[in-house]
Amino acid sequence: MSRTPDNPRIAYLAAGAAGMYCGSCMRDNRLAATLLEQGRDIVLLPLYTPLRTDERDVSRHTVHYGGINVYLEDRFNWFRRLPRTLTQFLDAPALLNLVGRFAAKTQPKDVADLTVSVLRGAHGPQRDELARLIDTLRIIKPSLVNLPNLMFAGVAKPLKDALGVPVVCTLTGEDIFLDQLPEPQHTEALSLIRTAAHNIDAFVSVTDYFAKFAAEHFGLPSDRIHIVPLGVAVSDFPEPVRTAPNAAAHDVFTIGYLARVCPEKGLVNLVDAVIELIESGKNCRLLVAGYLSGADKPYLATIESHVAKAGIKTAFEYLGAVDRDEKLRMLRSLDVLSVPTEYHEAKGVYILEALASGVPVVQPRHGSFPELITQTNGGILYDPSEKGALAQALAGLMDDPERRHGLGIRGRQVVHERFTDKLMAERTWALYTRLCAQHETNANSHAPQP
Repeated sequence: MSRTPDNPRIAYLAAGAAGMYCGSCMRDNRLAATLLEQGRDIVLLPLYTPLRTDERDVSRHTVHYGGINVYLEDRFNWFRRLPRTLTQFLDAPALLNLVGRFAAKTQPKDVADLTVSVLRGAHGPQRDELARLIDTLRIIKPSLVNLPNLMFAGVAKPLKDALGVPVVCTLTGEDIFLDQLPEPQHTEALSLIRTAAHNIDAFVSVTDYFAKFAAEHFGLPSDRIHIVPLGVAVSDFPEPVRTAPNAAAHDVFTIGYLARVCPEKGLVNLVDAVIELIESGKNCRLLVAGYLSGADKPYLATIESHVAKAGIKTAFEYLGAVDRDEKLRMLRSLDVLSVPTEYHEAKGVYILEALASGVPVVQPRHGSFPELITQTNGGILYDPSEKGALAQALAGLMDDPERRHGLGIRGRQVVHERFTDKLMAERTWALYTRLCAQHETNANSHAPQP
């Protein structure tokens, strides 16, 4: 198959999340899978660790920038001098998955130097990793390379110089990680990103909120930031079981949480709201599903102790890190979903998954949530600074089944029409082909004339 600006080959780099279900990983894998289904030429290459997704993994088996090698190269000069024949076994996917269980406990401050060294690109300790990635890409012969996040901005120029192709970078909410780095690494990382950003042809944000935030926070050229809304595989989400406004009138009202179990996702806020509701006489329960790292097990234990002391142990259930079928069953059992994050969320795929199931959402008024709820009309917002606001918002939906039903129906309709994986893929491909065409035009205009 010949490659032209209208029919390019894309090398899409996706950063594994050390065995976690990760919203960015799942979005990248869904995008690549849908593009492949549409007959597009795209290769999904995992970095750091293998991807973990609740759908079919379409990434290649080989992992580049293997997390173990990258870490050891950053820490020990002698390790960088070892021949590749002695270190390549450390990139085995099974070993990376095993070690990833422990890496999930790592805090940003523990990998501050590593973050900066990767951002240094060809001038950092991982220059050999970069060279091996370039060798692989030379074999693939892409028309364009898509970086997974701003933490890889430093490799943009070496890739452009070696391959002569445009480079795109996905924006994923990097501020949550980078702003937790200690000094001087925090300042240095932001400086390296601002410098490297000029070598990136386009940035992709899934929300208008984060596009504007990233332009200001990271000093990115706003005219190069393109918004491609999130999309979910809506065909996986059938008509909701509860179709009548009063269908839950004689059932226990079920509130759901579907995200990583960690302090920044705000599960404790939702637990407090449920306790408040039950103490006021409401008949409700909370179902929780999401990845739990070893480092966050004490957090969940504290929540479970809190629930027990409040006397509502039977109204709380942690389902674990659910697979695809378990997630869909859980969503079908909910009356409402809430993930009351402490931080300002850049994405929010769990919002679209809930709405695709006909489940309305209750979210704090910050980050991408106002944008998503305004666009879908599938939920309500509350002020997180007001005590009891979350419980009050949930109670409002409990007491008004007709409104709750309407939000779910409208949200589902909008997601199935405007936030599909097919639309996400088509919009992304349109950007890719436009960049490839511009690159070819520029290359021809600078070519020596006969």
